[in-house]
Amino acid sequence: MINNYIHILRVHISQANEYLRQFEPTEIIFYTLLCVTLPFMIKKAINLFSDELQIKATLFRFVTNLPYFRDIKNEKIRDVEISIFKSIHGKTENLGYQTCMPKSSKSMGDVLKLAESYDSGSMVSWKDGRMSGAVYPFNEELNDLLVEIQKRYLWSNPLHVDAFPAVRRMEAEVVKMCIDLFHGDSECCGTMTSGGTESLLLACLAYRNRAYKLGIRNPEIVVPVSVHASFDKVNVFLVLILQAGTLMNIKIKKVPLDPVTFKVDLKAMRQAITRRTCLLVGSAPQFPQGIIDDIEGIAELGMSYDIPVHVDSCLGGFLVPFMDEAGYSLAPFDFRLPGVTSISCDTHKYGFAAKGTSVIMYRNKEFRKNQFFLVPNWTGGIYASPTFAGSRSGALIAASWAALMYFGREGYVKSSKRIISTARKIAEGVASIPGLRVLGDPQVSVIAFTSDVFDIYQLAELVSRNSDGSPNWSLNALQYPSAVHFCVTDVHTQPGLAQRFLDDLRDAAERLIKEPKKEVSGMAAIYGMCAQIPDRTLVSTVVASFLDACYATKGPSD
Repeated sequence: MINNYIHILRVHISQANEYLRQFEPTEIIFYTLLCVTLPFMIKKAINLFSDELQIKATLFRFVTNLPYFRDIKNEKIRDVEISIFKSIHGKTENLGYQTCMPKSSKSMGDVLKLAESYDSGSMVSWKDGRMSGAVYPFNEELNDLLVEIQKRYLWSNPLHVDAFPAVRRMEAEVVKMCIDLFHGDSECCGTMTSGGTESLLLACLAYRNRAYKLGIRNPEIVVPVSVHASFDKVNVFLVLILQAGTLMNIKIKKVPLDPVTFKVDLKAMRQAITRRTCLLVGSAPQFPQGIIDDIEGIAELGMSYDIPVHVDSCLGGFLVPFMDEAGYSLAPFDFRLPGVTSISCDTHKYGFAAKGTSVIMYRNKEFRKNQFFLVPNWTGGIYASPTFAGSRSGALIAASWAALMYFGREGYVKSSKRIISTARKIAEGVASIPGLRVLGDPQVSVIAFTSDVFDIYQLAELVSRNSDGSPNWSLNALQYPSAVHFCVTDVHTQPGLAQRFLDDLRDAAERLIKEPKKEVSGMAAIYGMCAQIPDRTLVSTVVASFLDACYATKGPSD
């Protein structure tokens, strides 16, 4: 029977060869390539023209690259770059930057005096509570404790466990204390990291490596569009990591939010799941609108499809575990849900530790092993690292441990109650201001709001300065939809501060309703411009100029 099939195949091959004799070899090659590539080109065109934003971006890019419009575009970009530079260096551009190492040594007093002179460049009054987020504790005794503990362990490095056993123990204790907060059992484990971004990247790495072991190539992670921007770094970082000699990509699939609640759309998340999905992600809470996703629903999805679930609680990690005790009940969001396999939380936010520490927790050691870096064949010896970094600051680990020991559960319950009650007051106050609308139902510390009456970025610009030009409120600008938010920290629980914020918002809103500003500047102008540009690569160019300005030591015209 097999011989019959072989004979039939040979007959067809012979007929095909006879038919193809009428064509030149180059023609055959051309038509073959066309048949192979044409379907992909058609698919790409369909994807392009089915997306309205892509169509607009393509047309915008074409028009603005025409000679006449290109010159106008470049001139506008230059104006924005100068505006950004001035917004950063406004009070410091005349100080003169130290661009070469001093030839001679300086005394400790001289160095401290120079550092103090640099402080004069601050354009935001964060100590007065006028800045959204950024600085979380408000406790002078804590400051003294963290300085002393970091001085004690200044030169320690957990890479050398034999030389610094204290910081090794402290790290293990910090991880276990955090696991206890999130209702983990004795099997749960984790590591400390340098911050929320590293915690999230390590989680992605762990699940990517797990997918690789399961035979999944080009794995996908499904996340809400509101998830932290560090997930967009995954494609950059993890594609560079070689596993078993194979370069393996990872794809981040973003799904929309419910337009009313601003929680992830579970139906859309379910539809985004494929056989390559290696992780589902939810936030508790997310950064833009401060909303807690339906973690129970996401965990159920994970259980149904046997897909791990990560909860990003980097922002609220030291608020949400204490809210029940503080009198603000929440639905389960942690290891109490069997579908949740990992959680990240930042100790350097509401944990009130020094900047540069976070914790990534896993349900068991099998998950955690997938994030470890193990190099058994290095000529420098057997090398192992639990995180991306090799050497790590033991001083920062010790500071995190000290903060947790200093506050204890009772202290964090009290701080959570102060912060949440202040945030609720602000949310209620904003909702009562004509022209303003709160986005979703914020349960934790972030209140996002917009306006259907005036440009919300203009309001942010108005409240950023007092009538005499001195710094006032610094808000975080959001997009999609256009909005701003205020992140409440312990600094903002000072008596009367929340009411002053609401009063200033009300005054600014009334002014904009009566007399909308026709010309805008600063953040309002930049965000307003970016919102109108469909080509996001051009927006990236503008944003890159901000980063360039941060490192600039001379003016843009020099």
